[in-house]
Amino acid sequence: MPHTTHHYLTEGPRVALRRFTLEDGPEFTARARESKDLHLPWLVVADSEEAYARYARPLIEEQGRVGFLVCEKDSGDIAGFININNIVRGGFQCGALGYGAFAHAAGRGLMREGLELVIGYAFGALGLHRLEINVQPGNTASIALARGAGFRLEGFSPKMIQVDGEWRDHERWALTAEMRDRG
Repeated sequence: MPHTTHHYLTEGPRVALRRFTLEDGPEFTARARESKDLHLPWLVVADSEEAYARYARPLIEEQGRVGFLVCEKDSGDIAGFININNIVRGGFQCGALGYGAFAHAAGRGLMREGLELVIGYAFGALGLHRLEINVQPGNTASIALARGAGFRLEGFSPKMIQVDGEWRDHERWALTAEMRDRG
């Protein structure tokens, strides 16, 4: 699939992170359409050019968010995305992660590697102290990703986030810089 190539912020053995651009719309939306069965009911991903522009623009332009595309290093193809949303500075220094793999990359460990890179970037270059992930209880793949990256379960929130038109329960997972340092 044709894709844009840009400077990577950080790289691992198989994936690299780069920021969203508006030019990524065609590849991103094609991957989203291919991945609908993987995402629903857990996540609704922008699958049209207009929806992508509405989704990506705040990740590109707003101070309180940072969006990363997880790209396969050998091809540059977009394997998934990880966003740090609701970044709060001051005494909190926290952000909430949202992420999704695309179907062609699912189950290959690429998102795990990408998440490790995002965590390192968040606690390093961004200077955050805490990252949170809110996951629907039945989303076993997302919970496994959070747990595997060292996040701890901190609680349960009924009807916390609206997804696909319904208020859904979520588990709250978190990781601090100290937890990461302890390994």
